[in-house]
Amino acid sequence: MSELAADGISVAVSLRVLKLSRQPYYRWRKQQLTESELVEAYRANALFDAHREDPEFGYRFLVGEAAEAGEVMCEQTAWRICRDNQWWSVFGKNGKRPGPPVHDDLVRRDFTADDVNELWLTDITEHRTDEGKLYLCAIKDVFSGRIVGYSISDRMKTRLAVNALNNAASRRGDVAGCIVHSNHGSQFRARSFVHALNRHHLIGSMGKVGAAGDNAAMESFFALLQKNVLDVAGHDVVVTDRG
Repeated sequence: MSELAADGISVAVSLRVLKLSRQPYYRWRKQQLTESELVEAYRANALFDAHREDPEFGYRFLVGEAAEAGEVMCEQTAWRICRDNQWWSVFGKNGKRPGPPVHDDLVRRDFTADDVNELWLTDITEHRTDEGKLYLCAIKDVFSGRIVGYSISDRMKTRLAVNALNNAASRRGDVAGCIVHSNHGSQFRARSFVHALNRHHLIGSMGKVGAAGDNAAMESFFALLQKNVLDVAGHDVVVTDRG
């Protein structure tokens, strides 16, 4: 409004065009936010964006995500903002179960396919190393039985799943119409993952909550990986993020 006034447009005209009342506007002018309130608002926005993207994260992880977005704060400040807004980890205070599916179950435990890029399975597994935990998101083509995409990171964030999906799509070429089946993990329910599916013209599918058999074929791959590779190599294996 001030910028418009500086350009020669009166406040009365601007208010009329914007369909705003004079009294609330001038009341707001007298009670504008302080610098500290603005800082708090920006921090809250960054924490909320991180919480919405990865709802399992507690405030300690959200601090790191907010810092990457340019809003640096101490853990105590993050805890207070999260507490005041009741942004708790879904696995925290209330012990909530995974959220509702964003896709129908198109597989129904029929892990067969007639051609490549017809049905992919995806999941995330955890491996402990001497330098801390590593998380692997892999995508398996049911027809060929091959891993067609993967991503590795030291944090189980949504971009882990998105990077794996992008990796698979870039390696396999024309994947339009392929079904991507997963569990109800928040990484696979996140907006960014759904957007990645849509961008590559893939079709999402989700099994039932707590039904391991709904993604048994992917679980079997992780079991073989753990037994034949990770357990044999021990803690000397060094992996880098290829997502």
